[in-house]
Amino acid sequence: MPDLFEPVSFAHGPSSPNRVMLSPLTNQQSHADGTLSDEELRWLVMRAEGGFGITTTCASHVLERGQGFPGQLGCFSDDHLPGLTRLASAIHERGSRALVQLHHAGLRSPVELIGHSPVAPFDDAETGARALTTSEVEGVVEAFAVAALRCRRAGFDGVEIHGAHGYLLCQFLDPERNRRDDRYGGTFEDRSRIFLEIVEAVRERCGGDFLLAVRLSPERFGVSTAEVVELYRRLVATGEVDLIDLSLWDVFKEAIDPAFEGRRLVDVFAELDRGTVRLGAAGKLYAGADLRAALDAGLDLVVLGRAAITNHDFPRRVEADPDAAMRALPVRVETLHAEGLSDRFVDYMRGWRGFVAEEPGPAVHGPRGGRGGT
Repeated sequence: MPDLFEPVSFAHGPSSPNRVMLSPLTNQQSHADGTLSDEELRWLVMRAEGGFGITTTCASHVLERGQGFPGQLGCFSDDHLPGLTRLASAIHERGSRALVQLHHAGLRSPVELIGHSPVAPFDDAETGARALTTSEVEGVVEAFAVAALRCRRAGFDGVEIHGAHGYLLCQFLDPERNRRDDRYGGTFEDRSRIFLEIVEAVRERCGGDFLLAVRLSPERFGVSTAEVVELYRRLVATGEVDLIDLSLWDVFKEAIDPAFEGRRLVDVFAELDRGTVRLGAAGKLYAGADLRAALDAGLDLVVLGRAAITNHDFPRRVEADPDAAMRALPVRVETLHAEGLSDRFVDYMRGWRGFVAEEPGPAVHGPRGGRGGT
């Protein structure tokens, strides 16, 4: 088992000083036009300062009409360059590597936010989304590549392609709904094509010294675990991807797909040939014991969400005390403020049941070490 606090290298781009990565977390703190706010800068810089080897931004939309939530950090315009440059520089000054997660919400773009109907791989009556034309899909591929280059110009070490959680790229994988008759729908090869085209376009635009990650959901959201396994293999085979980041919700959970009955998802993927690709995963990593167990299961990096919110310096705490655990839930508002969360972020976290303590007083429950989600 590798040590949590030893460096990890990648086929492209710089090494990470350790194996602890900040999960790309929605926080709703930036400005309505997508430019960086001081609140979002503070939140991320505190995590870099707190010992995260890789500091990842929230999902950052590559097209204005692909916005998924209020206060989302944008990367679709050169107007975002000054803020992105300031952010990359500040993260580097704290000794961390800096990544932007590139995102398009697809049919999950709220009409009230983007001002018109969302777009998706297919028509969707519930949201009013319309199917993208073939040329518009090609435009999405180009938008991811252009945004990646913009992030490189800003000084970031790399980008992560958001292919998880039922957002646009994940929507293409849905075998029941994506029945397009062009080269982006129908067969698995065609439904997964957009991932491979984006990877190729980003690598071509950004060069060989730029870290490229892909985030995947291996189940739920209309995807088949077996098909995500095959996509994983195809991404590895490109030789262009450096990190695959699995969003598991619980790193140690068993697969729900009957074809993988009795097997933990982490084992399904960790046992696959990954070539030069590093494997990370997020989900219920709440204590030092959880992080070590995740590496012991075959991960190269651990990706932290909730523990990073409650304790900006969680990596440093675990380095000093291997048995350290995240702060117990619920967390008082004033404590969250001290951890770098603005009022807007705290309001967002109120949607996470049991996370925010509304009244002063001691915590009444919290995660226990040993099996600890993002």
